[in-house]
Amino acid sequence: MAAEIKPVPILATSAAATRSNQKKPILLHKIEGYEETVNQAVILPGEDGVVAVCDDRSVRIWLKRDSGQFWPSICHYMPSGATSVCFTKKVWRVFVGQENGTVSEFVLAEDYNSLTHKRDYLSHHARVTQVHHAPTPSWILSVGRDKWFQYYCAISGKRLGGHICPAWAYCLEFDFASRHVFVGDASGQITMLKLDPQPDLATSNTTTEQQAVGVQQITVFKGHSGPVRSLAWDAGHQFLFSGSEDKGIIAWDIGGQQGTAYELQGHKNKVMAVCFSPIGRKLVSGGEDSMLWIWNMKAKRIETSEWTESSTCQRCSRPFFWNLRGMFDQRQLGLRQHHCRQCGRAVCDDCSPNRSVLPAIGYEYEVRVCIECNKTVTDADRVSLAVCQEAKHSILWLHLDEERGRLLTLGHDRVSFNHYYHFGEEIMKIWDVSSLLKNDA
Repeated sequence: MAAEIKPVPILATSAAATRSNQKKPILLHKIEGYEETVNQAVILPGEDGVVAVCDDRSVRIWLKRDSGQFWPSICHYMPSGATSVCFTKKVWRVFVGQENGTVSEFVLAEDYNSLTHKRDYLSHHARVTQVHHAPTPSWILSVGRDKWFQYYCAISGKRLGGHICPAWAYCLEFDFASRHVFVGDASGQITMLKLDPQPDLATSNTTTEQQAVGVQQITVFKGHSGPVRSLAWDAGHQFLFSGSEDKGIIAWDIGGQQGTAYELQGHKNKVMAVCFSPIGRKLVSGGEDSMLWIWNMKAKRIETSEWTESSTCQRCSRPFFWNLRGMFDQRQLGLRQHHCRQCGRAVCDDCSPNRSVLPAIGYEYEVRVCIECNKTVTDADRVSLAVCQEAKHSILWLHLDEERGRLLTLGHDRVSFNHYYHFGEEIMKIWDVSSLLKNDA
């Protein structure tokens, strides 16, 4: 019997070849030494330094020394676990969210050697998941596990308003021009709010006594099937990006006002962090699959087709296994239902034997396509619109210094033992992504 030699599919080799020729992030530094979970960290703008907060209650300023290693110049301990951080160099302010719900404001010395406490904001009564400082209106915005979004005046210290979400609030993004806020929560939805400060009505008491004032709910975006863990905002083109535990990323076209949304599928596990660079319009994402993705958002993208439901295959008309009447009429067993990722039709396995990457629709890995759609997909359609890099550690947080082209990744180091991977100690890595953020990258 003669052996059959099957050629390697062109789509797999073309996609692999495309990625192999792409530029990659370059690892510059590793910062280690933590025994407990590091929750967030930000790069000091224009400096080889990092501000990091940890469950051990510490706030540390890491600076690069002449030896090339990073050492802490400041180690300040909070009353409770430090869970979120924000730094504004324009006014040299560091804002730290805590496990007990308090947001603390500090003044950082210009030589990075002292941290002076200025004020506490009793914003929440549970873990603060993210804090943001808007220096121009001088507002401090925060979200927490008490389901509240709160914002305060950084000059007077007074509460300006708040809004309660349907579930734990994980992340927020603020658009200064329109004064809109986007809040992602554990239910998988994103709430769009319009801020209208009302300090006279907003109380300064604990959140159990506060009222939802100074905020107008505009709309709610629903598209994720898991908690929304991170948001990023493209102010120039009015796009909102959301990363979720459902392994997907959605790009919401807010400015178009047509309800358009594009899916980005590349991660194999929870997407925990996204950040956006206006330079070249690149979106960076990371997740628990230890992969770092950089998406080209200048490229023309197509909305994902809605999956249609049918009791029979929409190509060969054979019944699916729940269609008892169809199975009796056609005298055959029912088939399992699948969907073509290109057209969204409900098809059987025999009518969708092909797999292909579909970067324009957002699929950077091979997915199921029906026979007709596979004939229309060309090699040009399979060219990747993203760059991926293995970080070798789970990515739970990202921060981007656009001016210097530096990216900080934060997570658990991945250790190999007996052919299995285990997550070890906390680790921060700083990457050079300047070549990937350029317009021609």
